[in-house]
Amino acid sequence: MTEKPWGGRFSEATDKQVEAFSASIDVDARLYRWDIEGSMAHCRMLARQGIIQKKEADAIVAGLAAIQKEIDAGTFVFDPALEDVHMNIEQALFDRIGPAARKLHTARSRNDQVALDVRLFLRDRTLSVVAGLVALRQRIADFAGAHIDVIMPGYTHLQRAQPVLFAHHLMAYYEMFFRDTQRFAEGLKRINVLPLGSAALAGTPYPIDRAYTAELLGFDAVSANSMDAVSDRDFAIEFTASAAICMMHFSRLAEELVLWSSSEFGFVELSDAVSTGSSIMPQKKNPDVPELVRGKTGRVFGDLMGLLTLMKSLPLCYNRDMQEDKHLLFDAADTLSACLPVCTALFDNMKVNNEAMAQAAARGYLNATDMADYLVGKGVAFRDAHACVGKAVAAAIAKGRELHELTLKELKTFSAAVEADLFDVLAPEKVIERRQAFGGTAKKTVRAAIAAARRQIKKERKTYGL
Repeated sequence: MTEKPWGGRFSEATDKQVEAFSASIDVDARLYRWDIEGSMAHCRMLARQGIIQKKEADAIVAGLAAIQKEIDAGTFVFDPALEDVHMNIEQALFDRIGPAARKLHTARSRNDQVALDVRLFLRDRTLSVVAGLVALRQRIADFAGAHIDVIMPGYTHLQRAQPVLFAHHLMAYYEMFFRDTQRFAEGLKRINVLPLGSAALAGTPYPIDRAYTAELLGFDAVSANSMDAVSDRDFAIEFTASAAICMMHFSRLAEELVLWSSSEFGFVELSDAVSTGSSIMPQKKNPDVPELVRGKTGRVFGDLMGLLTLMKSLPLCYNRDMQEDKHLLFDAADTLSACLPVCTALFDNMKVNNEAMAQAAARGYLNATDMADYLVGKGVAFRDAHACVGKAVAAAIAKGRELHELTLKELKTFSAAVEADLFDVLAPEKVIERRQAFGGTAKKTVRAAIAAARRQIKKERKTYGL
């Protein structure tokens, strides 16, 4: 029978069903690198403070390093009876170096230990996500720059609304993913707080140096309240919330790629490398990658709701319910991390059909607003101009023509203010180029936005060492 580290108070062995039910090693084993990193720092601090001897600390650190190599190599055998990654490593350390291993847990609890492990994991994962988002935004900006001359319909209610540059449409996603980058980077401040030293809930009577431990582990701050430190999972919920918002942005992009690659739109073609076929219909080429991204978004939303529900109404401090946080957190982190490079790769595997986009932008009365603005420029009140153009559109629909395909004589029946110069106003290129206000779709403005994005990315690469 495996001896429990907490077994001193108990006179009966744990029921095998309970043992299996309460074990978390199948999930938290992946935290081993961060658990060992935290243990090494804690050990060095204990030795520095004279709480354990230096020779004991040296043996502990060497033993932990050897155990990490074993786990890295895949030769380490985790014992479910030991419940979790912390106890497995501690027992392995005892088997390797003897009684000195039992001193490692001085001045800490599994409560502050697991909080530390998750924070270290999330710090690394957040930096990885930030790097992925920077790479994605770079690809979007480059793709937009390479297609700066492509005109497409802009939509509201999925109905053609006004002509825009395809590059302008893409840069809208750049802005979404920029906000995502900011959210993760800002969340890093709240992740990078040391909980170790809080012990089970009340702190420790040992003369530890938490600031030194924080320095060893690269934390920017130390938790201010021991009860909060062991029971807080806000940082994990915040990460998952940021992941959910980011996945929502991915789902919007994915949906548009699914639509645009359909025969009905024909705006883009995804390469064979990111598409699949049908087991029964030989002609099919399916946009499975964006569809899967769209579907995986729901998983991350569920992970967020699960974490919020898990933490709802939990009294202070640690409760065993919190063991379930890692299933949800890991799934959200893994799903987002899988989607990031795949979505970035879509831009390397997408051909843009300039002609199809331009033809769509030229049909559907997308220049109606500009005709109204033209009339306003001639002194007509906007509401009156709006009504005039609405009637003109209705007449054009009845005739099966676009506004710019009506004759000057026909257009004058709706407003005497119409002159021959209106036809120049209604050209899609002119509609676009008039929108030069900051944030608009004019080519000059979009070029400036792409240039600003590239400067932004360059600055971030320097900041995050990418």
